[in-house]
Amino acid sequence: MLRYWTAGESHGKALLALVDGFPAGMPIDTAMIDRELQLRQGGYGRGGRQKLEQDHVDILTGVWQGTSLGSPITLQVINNDYKLERLKELERPRPGHADLTGAIKYLGSIRGVLERSSARETAVRVAAGALARQLLSHFGIETIGYVLELGAMPIGRGETFGGTIAAARELRDSSSIYAVDPSRDKEAEQYIDRMADEGDTLGGIIEVRVDGLPFGLGTHAQWDRKLDGKLAQAVMAVQAIKGVEIGMGFEAARRPGSQVHDPIHYDPLQAETANLGYVRPTNNAGGLEGGMTNGQSLILRAAKKPISTLRKPLDSIRMEDKQSHRASYERSDVCAISAAAIIVEHVVAFEIAAALVDKFGGDSLVEMKARYELFQQMARKH
Repeated sequence: MLRYWTAGESHGKALLALVDGFPAGMPIDTAMIDRELQLRQGGYGRGGRQKLEQDHVDILTGVWQGTSLGSPITLQVINNDYKLERLKELERPRPGHADLTGAIKYLGSIRGVLERSSARETAVRVAAGALARQLLSHFGIETIGYVLELGAMPIGRGETFGGTIAAARELRDSSSIYAVDPSRDKEAEQYIDRMADEGDTLGGIIEVRVDGLPFGLGTHAQWDRKLDGKLAQAVMAVQAIKGVEIGMGFEAARRPGSQVHDPIHYDPLQAETANLGYVRPTNNAGGLEGGMTNGQSLILRAAKKPISTLRKPLDSIRMEDKQSHRASYERSDVCAISAAAIIVEHVVAFEIAAALVDKFGGDSLVEMKARYELFQQMARKH
C-alpha cells in the first residue's frame, strides 16, 4: 500500500511528508520536485509569503545514492518564515476558516488550529505528488492541472486543448494564471487586481487530466477501494476545495442516458497502447467506470472557494467576551487558484500511483514493470 502522512505548522520550523510503500529501485529527481514546489508558489494574485519562502525539498530517509530503497521516504520543506513561538493568539475567529470550530473542538487556541489547517501544508503534498509522478512516468502516465474558471470568468475548457500533455504544460507554464489559454491572462490579472482593490478574494475551477492510464486501476469490488471515491477524498481534503466532479460530472444528471454514456469501439491500430484498442468517441465518464480506469484519459474538476482571509474582514466576535467585532486579519493571498491547480494535480497523481502499486505490486520498480507488461500482454489476448 502506497500512502503518506504530513506534519508541520504554517510558521513552524519545517513541513514533513512521510511516504510509505514506495517501490525500491527508482532514481529520484529532486530538481523536478523543486520545480513543482516553485510552481505552487507562483500564479498571479499570490501574497507576500511567497517572496519569503524559496521552497526546496530535502530527502531525509529512504534513499541511497539517489535511488529509493523501498523503506519510508521522508520529505522535508523548511519554512524560511519560521516564527511560530513569537506569534500571538488571535482574539477573533475568521469566517470560512477552521478557527472557531477547531478552537472549540480542542478546547484550545485559534493559533494552534490555524497553523496546522493552513494551506501552507500543501507544499509537502505537492512534494509527495511529484515523487509519485516520477513513478508514473515509468509507465507512460502523465498528469497536468490547469485553471478553467477564475471566479465568474470562464477561461476555456481544458479538454479542447488537444495534443499532448507536454504541449499543454508549455502553455500552462507560460500563463500567469496557469491556464492552457494564456490569451486571457491580462483580463484575468485585471479581475484579480479589482478584487484586491476592493479588499476581496477570488476562487475558481481547476481541471486535472491524466493520460496513459491502463485498464483496471481501482476496483468495483468494495466501496472504499473504488478509485473515483479515493480521488474525491484526496481532492476534497485540499484546503478550500468545496466540490469535485469526474468527466461530465453534474451535467450528466441533466441529460438522458443516450447523451451521457460513451459508446465502445475497437481500433486494432491502437491495440498496443494503454487503451488496448478500445476507443470511445466521447469521454463523458472521465476515464472511470465502476470505480476503475477504463483506458481513457482521466478528467477531474475541482471547485475552490475564495480565500477566507479578507482585507475588509467580515463580522465575527471576540472570544474573550463574545462581543461583536470584525474578524482578525492574517497576511494572505487575493487569489490562489493557480497554486490550487498544481496542488490538485499532485494529490491526484499520488492516488493514481497508489492504485498502480495496488494493482502491480510495490516492492520494486523492476517487478512492477514486469507485472505491468505481463498484464498488458494477457489483456490484449482476452
